[in-house]
Amino acid sequence: MQNNIPLTQDVVLIGSGHTHALVLRKWGMRPLPGVRLTLINPGPTAPYTGMLPGHIAGHYIREELEIDLVRLARFAGARLLLGRATGIDPEARQIMVEGHGLVDYDIASIDIGITSDLPDLPGFSEHAIAAKPLDRYAARWQQFLDEAQATGQAGPVAVIGGGVAGVELALAMAHRLRHTVGAADVTVLEAAEQLTGTSPATRRALEKQLEENDITLRKSVEIEAITAGNLRLKTGEVIPAALTVGAAGATPHGWLGNTGLPLHEGFIKVGPTLQVEGVDTLFATGDCAHLSHAPRPKAGVFAVRAAPYLHGNIEALLVGKKPRIFKPQSQYLKLISLGHKSALAERWGRPVTGAALWRWKDRIDRAFMVKFQNLPQMASAATPAVAAAGVADELASGKPICAGCGSKVGPAALSDALSALRMPAHPDVVQGAGDDAAILQMGGVKQVISTDHLRAFSHDPALMARIAAVHALGDIWSMGARPQAALTQLTLPRMSDRLQRRTLSEIMRHAGEVFAEAGAEIVGGHTTLGAELTIGFTVTGTAKDPIGIDGARAGDALILTRPLGSGTLLAAEMQGQAKGRDVAAMLHQMAQPQGIAARHLSKAHAMTDVTGFGLAGHLQEICAASGLGAEIWLEALPLYDGAEALAAAGVTSSLYPANLAHAPVLNVRGPRGLLLHDPQTAGGLLAAVDQCEADALLYALADDGISARQIGTFFPGTELRCR
Repeated sequence: MQNNIPLTQDVVLIGSGHTHALVLRKWGMRPLPGVRLTLINPGPTAPYTGMLPGHIAGHYIREELEIDLVRLARFAGARLLLGRATGIDPEARQIMVEGHGLVDYDIASIDIGITSDLPDLPGFSEHAIAAKPLDRYAARWQQFLDEAQATGQAGPVAVIGGGVAGVELALAMAHRLRHTVGAADVTVLEAAEQLTGTSPATRRALEKQLEENDITLRKSVEIEAITAGNLRLKTGEVIPAALTVGAAGATPHGWLGNTGLPLHEGFIKVGPTLQVEGVDTLFATGDCAHLSHAPRPKAGVFAVRAAPYLHGNIEALLVGKKPRIFKPQSQYLKLISLGHKSALAERWGRPVTGAALWRWKDRIDRAFMVKFQNLPQMASAATPAVAAAGVADELASGKPICAGCGSKVGPAALSDALSALRMPAHPDVVQGAGDDAAILQMGGVKQVISTDHLRAFSHDPALMARIAAVHALGDIWSMGARPQAALTQLTLPRMSDRLQRRTLSEIMRHAGEVFAEAGAEIVGGHTTLGAELTIGFTVTGTAKDPIGIDGARAGDALILTRPLGSGTLLAAEMQGQAKGRDVAAMLHQMAQPQGIAARHLSKAHAMTDVTGFGLAGHLQEICAASGLGAEIWLEALPLYDGAEALAAAGVTSSLYPANLAHAPVLNVRGPRGLLLHDPQTAGGLLAAVDQCEADALLYALADDGISARQIGTFFPGTELRCR
């Protein structure tokens, strides 16, 4: 089995260009045993640029042109680091990643594309938007459309750059504005004497399209500066522009200039095998690379054709074989969108236009995206033909066992096991099992102590370390204690000594940052090798009067500081059903400490953190200990994006049935009701506070960026019920 094979090599893909996306897909279909694959990218999705003009024109929704990198990385068995690469040291084989730190590699590849930023143009950064990256441009364009729709009119639009990209986007924006508000005022500004990047015949055809769509073309224009609402030319002329879009050619990312790599006009020089010249352990491909042996224009067709060569050559280096030569074709077909559902095709300098070409382009683009939307179903391990009684029942669901808190033992089984430990036996033990943490009397101060660990649900050990640290600290914060010290418990999957050192360094660095921010420090721990990554911490804290779960009062407000639904989203992500954007947002939230929230809630009558037993299970513990019932306001529950839709579709964590049986709730209905029993990892603080103080607390939490909500109230009784 793959899990029994030690990891010995780190392969890192920097950027999610088309070449890398195809390599990840191929890797998932045929992984190379012993390799830990990593993808570094600023966001959880990657746009397919061929469909960008169609999206701007309104022909495609955004999801149709985005490759879901979270889903693709899961398929490839790769860890996904969400951060922007800002540097690389080819000698030390290290990559600097914004918000993450150094990432070591044995073999790496760069496919970060180009940018349309014009940093040397005064005012561009403040008053304009680059066409690339897509995220910012698409968001600004949607904002512009919304404003136009609200007012019934759109201000003038200026496009800097008269290449193919600038013309496509100008035609697309004009088309969308005419269909939104009935009119469009779009100007294309080109520094050269003519449109660039095409043959003379195609140039004439595109100029005709601009003219027919009432788009103004200004040639031989030199822009002096961009201000709010205007572009000022060097002639002194001022051109009004409510929206200015930069699409002026291919600009390399600036950080490449500080790497010491061989560059041609800012692009990385690579040889026939796609290896960087003079650096055998580093590849580059796509628009950020310059093919020294066969220079070509910046076009997606070459990135797609390069993918099997990059995949094969990385593998060849890893197994000691000779890499292959990449020979790009000299001629290729250009398909240019014309705003409406029509396109222009150019080959050998000859243009043809028509709706049939749009339909052809649409089929090509959709076929490319289907490769990532419908990932192949890989064969799973076969069920034994003969097995002990009960095995078939346990395997009946066919779903993988959840990780995080979803992998915990059910609450009923755990409660039975702990029942014999309820009474403290040692004089220093004030309170043993039964609350979030045990309480010890240490001279004149009380010390709380708790332990927790997580089975990894992400291939990124740094992210797992942060979430596991926040999760373990939850028991300390929920008792109103000040975090003090932590001991680590780590199980690493089998790997070489070099990878062990790298992984341990990442885990300790990132966990250490979380504990340091909380006012605690890691003082030691224990490590071992096992089947999979597991990270845990034993944490201590001090408190004069710890907050227990037994102090809630009738009439108290029930406050929750973090959304629900992490168990459902993680289960769906393992099954390839969750949206990567939703998963990434959730993981980011889970990795945020809750020390500030705990300080605001320091006067709570009772408090716990919502983890494996779900909201209903942990609320039941407060109610049982306090002798009360509780009413939950279903519509007030904060939920992670995507969780409600997944619950409605029947997606649940593997711990859900045990949680449901342990803490029944009256009047439960709909997917929100299902999420009451969803096991949470690094979940929110759940506090009983005086109703008179609830609003002030919520405002104070909001001022510190914490979106807490009142989700119910306590009453005399014994049951949990919904409203």
